[in-house]
Amino acid sequence: MSDPLKRSFPPVVDAGTRVLVLGSLPGERSLAEQRYYAHPQNQFWRLMSPVAGQDLVPLAYAERLATLQAAGIGLWDVVAQARRTGSSDAAIRDLAANDLASLVTTLSQLRAIGFNGGTALRHGRAQLGEAAAHYAIVALPSSSPLHTVGVAAKQKAWLALADYL
Repeated sequence: MSDPLKRSFPPVVDAGTRVLVLGSLPGERSLAEQRYYAHPQNQFWRLMSPVAGQDLVPLAYAERLATLQAAGIGLWDVVAQARRTGSSDAAIRDLAANDLASLVTTLSQLRAIGFNGGTALRHGRAQLGEAAAHYAIVALPSSSPLHTVGVAAKQKAWLALADYL
C-alpha cells in the first residue's frame, strides 16, 4: 500500500507581501485542522511574533494570518502534493511542486523569501531557478517540533526576516 497523498494549502499573500515564508508540506496536525503550523509544539508562531511585531501565539488563526499580512508577510509551501506517512520531510515521496516562480512574479513588493527548513530551501531554490536572484534568500532553521533545537537558538535567524519588511 502506498503512502497517502497530502496536499498543501493555498498561499496566504496579498499585494503588500514583502517577505514570503515557505515551508515544505503541512504536517498531519496542520492538514487535519486545515491551518498552517497547527501543531502546538511547532515553533513557527513564536518565531514569527517578533518579526511581525505582535505576539501571535494567543491569537485565533484568522487573526494570526491577518497580522502576518498586515506586517507584509506571506505564507506558502514548496510542495503542492506528495505521498508521505506522518509529518517528517524525510518521508516525502512523489512530490509535485507548487509554482513558486509564477507566484513571486505577482508579488511586486516582494523583497525576501525565507525557507523554513532544509527541505523547503532545497526544493524551493530549485523551483525558483533564476528568479531567486531577484530576492534575498533566507535559510531558516526548521520550526518543526521534529527539529529539536529550541526557540532561542533559532530566533536570530528568523529575526533576519524583519530586515526586509
